[in-house]
Amino acid sequence: MIKVYRKTDTIKAEQFDCSDDMFNRYGLIDRGGHVVDSLHVDNMCFIPTLEGQMKINLHDWIATGVNGEHWAIANDVFKKTYAELPVIPKAVADWIEKCKHDGTSVGDMLCYERQPEKVRDWIELTPGTYDFNQRRYAEHQDLIARAWLDEYVVEE
Repeated sequence: MIKVYRKTDTIKAEQFDCSDDMFNRYGLIDRGGHVVDSLHVDNMCFIPTLEGQMKINLHDWIATGVNGEHWAIANDVFKKTYAELPVIPKAVADWIEKCKHDGTSVGDMLCYERQPEKVRDWIELTPGTYDFNQRRYAEHQDLIARAWLDEYVVEE
C-alpha cells in the first residue's frame, strides 16, 4: 500500500546567481575542476556535495541541510517542493511557544478571547489606522496556523 509523506525538516536555501561571492562561499567549481572567481559564460558549474560533484545552473537553488551539507535543486523543482517559512512578530512567536508549552490546542491558540492584546492587534488591525481588516485577519490566522505547524522566522 502506498502512503503519502511530507518533508519534515527545514532547509536554508539561496538562488544561484553566478556571483563571485557564491562561488567562494560554496566552493563551486567549473568543468575543468578549478575554482572560478568570475562569471561563467554558460552559467553552469558544479557544487561539491556529500555524494560528489553536482551540476548547478543559473537560477537553481543551493540548499544547506541541518549538518551544513549543500546540494543543488533545480528552480522548477524547488518552487514545487518548498515554501518560505512564515515571518511573524516576536509577540506572536512567544504566544505560540507558550501555548505549545502549556499543552494548548492550535484551535484554542487561535481563539480571539485567549490571545494577548499584542497578538490580537497584529492579527486584525491595519498598522497605523487601527481599523479592523477582515482580509488581514484571515491571512494572519492562516499564517499563525502555518507557523504552529511548520516552524517560523521571527521578524527583525
